[in-house]
Formats: sequence, C-alpha cells, structure tokens
Amino acid sequence: MPFNLLVLASLAYVSFLFFVAFVVERRAAKGAVGWLRSPLIYTLSLSVYCTAWTFYGAVGYAARSGLEFLTIYLGPTIVFVGWWWVLRKLVRIGRQHRVTSIADLISSRYGKSNLLGVIVTVICVVAATPYIALQLQSVTLSFGVFASATADGWAKPDGDVTSVWVAAGLALFTILFGTRNLDANEQHTGIVTAIAVEAVVKLVALIAVGCFVVWGVADGPRDILARIDASQMAQWHMQPSRWTGLIFLSAAAVLCLPRMFQVMVVENSDERHLATASWAFPLYVLLMSLFVIPIAVVGLEVMPAGANPDLFVLTLPLSQGQGGLAMLAFLGGFSSATSMVIVAAIALATMVSNHVVMPFWLSLRPAQAVSGDVRRLVLLSRRLSILAILGLGYAYYRGSGGSSALAAIGLISFVGVAQILPAMMGGIFWRGATKVGAGWGLGLGFVIWGYTLFLPSFGVDAVMSAQLMAQGPFGLTWLRPQALFGVVGMDPLIHALFWSMALNTLVFCVVSLLTFPGPVERVQSAAFVNVFEADSGLSQAWVAQDGTGAEELLVMAQRILGEDAGLAFFEAEARAQGRAGYLPDPTAGFMDQLERRLAGSVGAATAHAMISQIAGRAVVSVEDLMAVANEAAQIMEYSAKLEEQQAALTRSARALRDANDKLTTLSVQKDAFLSQISHELRTPMTSIRAFSEILTEGDLPPALVTQYGGVIHAETKRLTRLLDDLLDLSVLENGTVQLNLDLANLREMIDRAMVAASHTAAERMFVIHRDLPNEDVFLHTDGDRLTQVFINLISNARKYCDAASPELRIVVRRKGGRVTVDFIDNGSGIAKDKQALIFEKFARLTDQTRAGGAGLGLAICREVMANLGGTIGYLPGQRGAAFRVTLPLRLERVPV
Repeated sequence: MPFNLLVLASLAYVSFLFFVAFVVERRAAKGAVGWLRSPLIYTLSLSVYCTAWTFYGAVGYAARSGLEFLTIYLGPTIVFVGWWWVLRKLVRIGRQHRVTSIADLISSRYGKSNLLGVIVTVICVVAATPYIALQLQSVTLSFGVFASATADGWAKPDGDVTSVWVAAGLALFTILFGTRNLDANEQHTGIVTAIAVEAVVKLVALIAVGCFVVWGVADGPRDILARIDASQMAQWHMQPSRWTGLIFLSAAAVLCLPRMFQVMVVENSDERHLATASWAFPLYVLLMSLFVIPIAVVGLEVMPAGANPDLFVLTLPLSQGQGGLAMLAFLGGFSSATSMVIVAAIALATMVSNHVVMPFWLSLRPAQAVSGDVRRLVLLSRRLSILAILGLGYAYYRGSGGSSALAAIGLISFVGVAQILPAMMGGIFWRGATKVGAGWGLGLGFVIWGYTLFLPSFGVDAVMSAQLMAQGPFGLTWLRPQALFGVVGMDPLIHALFWSMALNTLVFCVVSLLTFPGPVERVQSAAFVNVFEADSGLSQAWVAQDGTGAEELLVMAQRILGEDAGLAFFEAEARAQGRAGYLPDPTAGFMDQLERRLAGSVGAATAHAMISQIAGRAVVSVEDLMAVANEAAQIMEYSAKLEEQQAALTRSARALRDANDKLTTLSVQKDAFLSQISHELRTPMTSIRAFSEILTEGDLPPALVTQYGGVIHAETKRLTRLLDDLLDLSVLENGTVQLNLDLANLREMIDRAMVAASHTAAERMFVIHRDLPNEDVFLHTDGDRLTQVFINLISNARKYCDAASPELRIVVRRKGGRVTVDFIDNGSGIAKDKQALIFEKFARLTDQTRAGGAGLGLAICREVMANLGGTIGYLPGQRGAAFRVTLPLRLERVPV
C-alpha cells in the first residue's frame, strides 16, 4: 500500500473527527444534546482505557507472556461489576463539589489544600509521560510498517520526524476542542463524542482482524485451538503473585488514571449512566480481548522470526495481501492512541492550570482583588500545558529509545498513578484521614516508584549507573532499586508496586492517626464520606471581613465565568434573597455557592483562594464543632436547625436595617426635595411677579419690554417642565398612563435620544461608542416613552461622567424574546451606598441645595419601564456608572 495513501487516509480520518467534534459542540451550544449525552456515548467514552497498549500491545503481551495479558482487562471488569458503588460515590462527589480533575478531588477533600493538588498533579504528569510516549511510539511504529521495505516489515524510517508530527497534530486537536472556552462544568461534549466514534472504529478494526485470522488464515475456531495447544503458550504457567498484583494494578489504574477520571467523573452528565456502564463497559473490554490469543498464535507461526509481536495486528493482514484490512487496523490503532493522548492532555492541562499556574499567579498579588482577564489566563495556561505535556512524552520517547514491549511502558505508568489510590479511597470512606497523612503517603509512594521503576526504565547508565543498580547508593545493597530492604528475586514491577503501595498506605494511615484534621478538613470529610445522606453536606461558613462587598465578588466572578454568566448567577442569588438588582448579600450560603460555581472553572483550591483574598477567611460551622465533639446526630440536627433559624433572623434583621436606613435617607432627601421644590417654585414665581409688575407700569422702551417678556416666558417654561415631571410621575405611578404601542426601530430611538441629549453639557467633548448592527432591532412598544428613558440616561452620562475624556458605551443584546440595552460610561461610577436610592423620587446625588433638576428623572424612567413591561437597574462591576434597560421585543398589552 502506498505510504502517501496512508498519510492521506490519516488526515481524512482526523478531519472527520474534527467535523464530528465541531458539529456536536455547535449542537451542545444550542442546548440540543439529546442522545449525545446518552448511556451509550458515556460507555463508549470509557473505552479511552483501551489505548494503543491494548490494541497493539495486548497481542504482543500474549505472545510473550501467555494469558497474563488478561490481567489488564480483569481489573476494570472487577471494578465496574463489583465496585460500581465506588464509582457512583466518586461521580456523586464530583457533581456536588464541581470537581474538575483527580487532583481537584484530593485537594478539595483534604481541606482544599493546594499543596496536595500540586503533589497529585506532579505524580500524574510524570506517570503519564511514559504512557504518552507509548502512544507516540505505537503510531510511529505503525507508520513504519507501511513505509518499511525490510523483510520483517516493522522497521521505522525517520521515526523521530514522524513522532514529532504526530505529537504536534495531537496537540493542535486537543487545544482546538479542549480549550475553546472555560466551562463551569468542565465538560467537552464534542471531544467525548469523537472519542465514542473512535471507540467504535478500534473495536470494529480489532474484531475484523480477528475474524480474518480465525476464518481467513486459520480454518476456524478448532484449528485455532489446535494451534494454541501446539504453541509455546501451552507451556505458560501462572505466577500467582504477579497475576494478583497486575489485576490490582489495572483496577487501581481505572480509578486513578487522569484520563479515566476525566471521562468517568468529570464528563458524566447523569449518574444513572453508571448502571449501563457497569455491564456495557466490561462487555466492550471482553470484545476487545476476544481475538488477542488467536492473532498472537497465528502471528508467531506466520510472521518471520524476530518480527515485533506488538504489530501483528498490522503485519498479519499485510503479509496476506489484505491492504484494506491493514488500513482499517491502522486506523483502529491510531484511534486508540489519539483518544488517550487527547483526554489525558486535557485532564493534565486542567490540573496544571488549576493547581500550579493559577495559585502561583495569585501568590504574586496577595493583597489585591482578582484583576485582569482571568479566563484568558486560564485558557492560555492550559494550552501551553498541553504543549508541554506532549513535549515531555516526546522527550521520554527519545530519551528511553523506545521499547520493544509496549505493555511494559504502560505498566510503569499504572504503578505511578496507583500511588493516588490510598489517599482517594481513604478520603471518601474514612473521616479520620488528614491532609498531612495524605501528603506524606503520596510523596513517599511517588519517590519509591520513581526510584525503583521509573528512573530504571530509561536503561542502564542513562539516569542510574550500573553500579548503583547493582550495589545500591553508597554501597548500601539493601537500598538497591530493584531489591529494596534485601528482598531479591521479585519481579521488578511487582517489587516496585509492593513497596511503593505498602509504604504509601502505611504512612498515610499512621500519620493520619497521629494528626488531627483541621476544621475545614473536618467539614469536607463529612461532606465526602456522607455524600449520599441528604443533610450531610456540611458546607463551610464564610465570614466576610469588614467592608467586603458583593460588587468585588461580582467583578471576580465575571472575569472567570464570563460577564453574562457571572451577572446572571448574582442576579439569581439576589432574587433568591428577596433583593432587587444584581447584588445579593454576601451571606455564608451565597459565598459557598459562589465558591462551588468558580470551582467548576478553576478548581476547588484556586476558587477558595480567590474568594479568600476578597472575603476573608472561612471558619467552621456549628455542625463541625459538634462533629468533633463525638458527632452526636441529634445534637447536630438540632444545632443545624438553630443555625438555620439564626441565619434567617440575621437576614431579616439585615433587611429591616437596610429598609430603615433607606427610609431615613429618603426622609432626609424628601425634606431636601420639598425645600428644593419650594426654591424651584419660588424663584421663577418671584421673577415672573417682579417683571410683570414692571411691565404694568408702562412707558418702557420696546427693547426692555421684549427682554422682560422673554424672562417671564423662560421662567414659565421652567415651571411647566417641573409640573410636567410631577404630573408625569403621578400618572405613571397610578397606572393610568396611555401608551401608544407601535413598531419602532431601536437604533432610530437611540439616534433621537442622542440628538435630544446633545444640548446637555454641549461644551464638553463626549465620545459615544455604539454597535449599529446589533441596534437594528424592531420593538413593539411605545417609542416615545422609551426614547424618553434613553434621553435621560444619555443626559446623565454627559452631565455627571467625571472622566477626563468622557466616553459612553451603548451595548445592545438580544436574549430570547427580550432585549437589553446597557449604558456604561468611564467615570468613577456611583457609590455603593447610593446605588439603592438613585431610582427613588427624592434622590439627588449632587448637592441638594444647588439649583437644577428635582431628582425625578430616574424615578420617571423606572415607572416608564414598568409600564413598558421591562426594567431598569444599576449595573455594578463595570468600573463606571452603568445602567441596564431590559424590555420585551413585543409588548402585547399594558402591564397591570
């Protein structure tokens, strides 16, 4: 088969995956997910466990070690069939706590400790490096099969160049569809669906090759059985210790591998999907292993001596002249490798971003609130992390020189990630587990794994000298990497697994027993261990420092969740508290909800640190103190009720205090208003009376008559405007206003408002930014009344914006059947204590004794919008004065 055709097929296949991911992402953005989040797609996405190791390496494993290859399938099967309740608990915890990665799970469980998140991240990145190298090696070797002209058919010409291109292509695909945006749920529907498609491709490819081998090369199942009896596999004998260790290792890996945690927990959209996966995934694994032995046996017979058994899936069809089948097998292996690398890179990049980059960025500004475009920083850090992770995989591939046995590389990674298992299982089942114990256990297990297995995998004298391997450091033979404590004769893999897991678990348990969990740890342990109990989620209570306001929290949330998403979340919380506007009270419950929401984007530890910078420290709740004092269930329940009542009383007292302050302020402003009205009425009336008396005297020059008449006319107009405002407000409040509903163009209304408002502070240079295409919206409303609102807002901006170069942005958005119009200037904005009063009838923010308006403009605007079926409110967190006008596209009737 021409090599160019192979490259073309690979590019076409990748383009197809791009198309699938793109179409699904578009559907998900529109909310049309449907079957895309079905149990079938979820189960197929779990096939990311079956990488190039299982597609290619399982055959090579069987050719070298007989039935031992089954251990890599038996472990996951035991977990999904017998331990699915553990998976269900992990999924429930992940959904309740917005967990974004396995590092986030460990960090959140142990008091939201970012140090533990960093340790787990380092373990996962280092452990995944050999596995990513394995995928690059498998794809490079498979390309070499088709490009090679040697007799055995598996030499790899220019393998380094091929691996570079493969790594670059995988990095590009992962960045395009794994870091397009920052989702609060950290779910990637497009990529998950593409992986499900790849799962079908690799299963069909492996079964097709197996059927060809059994019925095309051999003469059916009986012939295969006879060949097995005659082969060296018949002489294979089970080693119980190795067999048991490998089953345990694969079971641990399916729980702890970052890519498996990503698809199993983070990408899970419905906990009920696990019920289907508990039997469907083992069935998938069974089908993947069904033809491994036949392919291995026939390959050993048919292929020349010295041929790489890892590539029998490819070389067997090629040797029989089946180019099309070989192409299908190549695409199956390509799918196995790419799906693993893509999901692993996404999971690892999320961990690096949330637990390394973001905490470091926050540490550079300990006394500042979160500033700048945090979303862009997070996405950039994830993209760079993906490049770095794939670069490490390539570096390991080059540094180790590759391996003739793909399975050997995969097992190295399995032992590495298995070090997370004690901290994970202890964290979700043992309330006494502490972060100190978890940290020491993880660290010791990681060091032993690296010393006994990872570093030796580079080869003798590559990292460790032959002398060190044979005699140990400083001649201490009992510290030899593959014979710790004088234990000799053990298989190197089982040796590393035994000592790393045994000492990891022992230290974790002992240190946890000797240390006492901190208060936040205590709360989190209760929430994790008792996650299925309705009232077990003891959330930590936040105590805000003096001066903490919701507006700073809103600004932070908008920079992480996005402007609209953050504003919508705050508005919903404010409405739930019974408050108007966009700013809820920063109560303990609200702060906890905000932290959970942010955790979905930047991780639990980083979200906790961000809020702590603004709102102060979190303290434990009364429930936690009761838990420490023997956790008496009845006392806890009674205490919880009391605290809930106290919280309700506190909210009510705060609401009454706010209302009283507001009434006091309004009373003062009402007195000022009456004084101002008296002044506004008396001044023109005095002028009118004085000049009219002069005119009645007669004998005045015509010029003076004209001048005095003009004064009288101007003062009369001034009185008329004031009375019109008062009457207009009265009519609007009484609901007796007559609206002239008709079709009106929003852009034309804004144009008219700009012209009418241009006389206000006309001497000032004032720049207005508009997006004319978005303003081209037709509304069924009272255009004159709505224009009146726009005139008032633009006039206020021209009059009160205190920037040196004043500017006004007018932003129009359509959302469903409603439209929002934001007026945002670049001034200093309105003080927090004034924001709740600006729409009241007697409110003026300037000196009450100065001549000018009576402070009725925004009050009239509020009543106009109420009559038009919309709202007007002050928009906080915009760095200037900002108002949002919301109204329906079509007003069918006058609101009552």
